[in-house]
Amino acid sequence: MTELLIGTRKGLFVLDGDPGGEFAIRTRAFVGEPVDYALREPRSGRLFVAVTSPFWGPRIWYTDDLEAGDWTPAAGVSLPRGGDQALARIWVITPAGDGAGRRLYAGGDPGVLFESRDAGATWELNRPLWEHPTRPEWQRDSGGLSVHSIAPWPGDPDRVTLAISAAGVWLTEDAGASWRHGNRGIVAHYLPPETREQAISLCVHHLERAPRRPERLFMQFHGGVYRSDDAGESWIDIAGGLPSDFGFTVVLDPADPDSAYVIPVATVDRVTLDGRVAVWETRDAGASWSSHSEGLPQRDAYLQILRQAFDGKGEGPDLELYFGATSGEVFGSGDAGATWFTVKARLPAISSVRVGR
Repeated sequence: MTELLIGTRKGLFVLDGDPGGEFAIRTRAFVGEPVDYALREPRSGRLFVAVTSPFWGPRIWYTDDLEAGDWTPAAGVSLPRGGDQALARIWVITPAGDGAGRRLYAGGDPGVLFESRDAGATWELNRPLWEHPTRPEWQRDSGGLSVHSIAPWPGDPDRVTLAISAAGVWLTEDAGASWRHGNRGIVAHYLPPETREQAISLCVHHLERAPRRPERLFMQFHGGVYRSDDAGESWIDIAGGLPSDFGFTVVLDPADPDSAYVIPVATVDRVTLDGRVAVWETRDAGASWSSHSEGLPQRDAYLQILRQAFDGKGEGPDLELYFGATSGEVFGSGDAGATWFTVKARLPAISSVRVGR
């Protein structure tokens, strides 16, 4: 049985099912409120939800008993008083991989990182990133100014790679006491040629680390798909062979550091190409790509898939993949992307899809 946590514009939907058939809605929470992200911490089983309330603003909630519906608001998810900026959104919550499930990171808008060391009950703003001297040069993209991808090093939670739209890739080896860029090799074709080499306002869309070769990362950029083999210090464009180098999502097979899955979309309107839905896969680190569309809509399907709306479970030939669209449809694969089925239709617009367990 697979649990899916679906964040939508109208609340959290928790689905249960097995690959190959339609999943059932087990429960709903935060009905009518925008749920931007949901995560089940794998060690503790604690469930976290990022909600952007129209009345209370962005908050992180958590529960140890989903069925009971007893949710607790986390403390410390706020910006310093007296400033001219307000917290707009929590984009992502990520276990730090400390082995105990007590340490987590959360990223948000405006370009902020929070850390918890007590299993998500309280959070603290990372001041060195918040006060970084380059911050005035960071730029908002259409989704805001967001820390949306957080990739800790397996077994070393002090070593983290971040992606910020639009401020590029950031690296730390000292738990965020200091930060530096990892942008070498990224080419922002949307900027004037004379400014590209020194640009900070690089619009990374999503970033993932290969757990069995942690120095390798894959990135979907605003016009480019990239791979890093040196822990994010430099990047190689691997988009050749794809029908479009634009997209928002990346998912990896944990068993294969050479694997990556992306969903290319049109550059102009950000929807699936030619009204056909396809997931593209590489198993040779981007040297070649293959398309998988069996079971996916192939006519008049102009879907928008957001950056957090694609996830996986398991590994190798048994890898399960799931993605959702703003049209309210969720699709899944139980055979590493070879074939697909409809998980659920007619949900509210989907912001995030995460496998719970």
